[in-house]
Amino acid sequence: MTTQHILTLNAGSSSIKFALFEHDAGPRETMRGQIEGLGSAAPHLQARLRGASLRDEPLDARRATDHETALAVVIDVLQSAVGRTTVDAIGHRIVHGGLVFTQPIVIADDVPARLETLNPLAPLHQPHNLAGLRAAHRAFPDALQVACFDTAFHRTHPWVSDTYALPRRLYDEGVRRYGFHGLSYEYVVSRLKEIAPREEKGRVVVMHLGNGASMCAIRDGRSIGSSMGFTALDGLPMGTRCGQLDPGVVLYLLQEKGMTAEAVTDLLYNHSGLKGLSGLSQDMRELEQAGTAEARQAIHYFVDRIRREIGAMAAVLSGLDAVVFCGGIGEHAWQVRESVCEGFDWLGIALDKSRNRAGETVISSDDSRVRIFVISTDEEMMIAQHAAELLDERR
Repeated sequence: MTTQHILTLNAGSSSIKFALFEHDAGPRETMRGQIEGLGSAAPHLQARLRGASLRDEPLDARRATDHETALAVVIDVLQSAVGRTTVDAIGHRIVHGGLVFTQPIVIADDVPARLETLNPLAPLHQPHNLAGLRAAHRAFPDALQVACFDTAFHRTHPWVSDTYALPRRLYDEGVRRYGFHGLSYEYVVSRLKEIAPREEKGRVVVMHLGNGASMCAIRDGRSIGSSMGFTALDGLPMGTRCGQLDPGVVLYLLQEKGMTAEAVTDLLYNHSGLKGLSGLSQDMRELEQAGTAEARQAIHYFVDRIRREIGAMAAVLSGLDAVVFCGGIGEHAWQVRESVCEGFDWLGIALDKSRNRAGETVISSDDSRVRIFVISTDEEMMIAQHAAELLDERR
């Protein structure tokens, strides 16, 4: 079988993550990297080739003004490292698929315009995902373009986990709980199937904790409930997003404080969460090192909301067999994991502190009824696998 190549793109507001995979019997990662600081005075490129550092350097600001110019840099990096490799497929992370897009698809001509109508539901992500998609189509017109949706994994929700107590016509129009980080949860489930098949078939709560943070209740590998809802604002506090909020607060800000809808959007998406609570940073590493009362309070609030959600999801699942930490904070902040698990013996969660601090994959104690895992999530691999399946169908 001829080796093909799959490029994955995850375009954010000020960054673009990329990975290159060889594909014959299945995708194998060759290169991975990211460009951060798009549109800023100091963009930065990092890239690794087969696990070894390839590039780690600042970029001329003119080379990373937007996703199209950044993609040109990505192409240069690919060509300098692996030659003029033909890219057979490009897999894109698209945050919101709405009601229609419930599985990975080959992108037809009308798809970008249809996805654009969902921009208001994911304003921090969707426009940039689509900008990366269009730039990739111009750069690689002959490649199979594949869209993979973060909301798709959650379309198995029961009705009660999908709806709000609003007039039914709004639900029918699409005002419902969608859930996000689906590609991450899908990958974690696939890893659990390999390392803990008994737990994968059971009742699992997965915590994707990073600059964006959410939790998912999973039974038999299927999403039953998610902390995120109609948009990526709901649920846990995040780096700069508020998480769960009484909707009356929004009405108050609009009516009593005279804020515009645009100003409220900016507040809730960009100036809240850990950054807003601490007055310092959205970076958990900085908050742990800062030692200020505000930083400690921000971390405590973050942990408290996670603990509340574990209790709620255990109720939804009628018990727990496993919990999983993933995402940047979940994978690296052992103090957060320790605080989250503390005092949950009544639910069967018992942490082994030495395993936790060593960053082992299984961090529960031997007598814990609920197994606790730390799994490095890999959305790029999940996207590559979906792109490979569609590429194989075409071939």
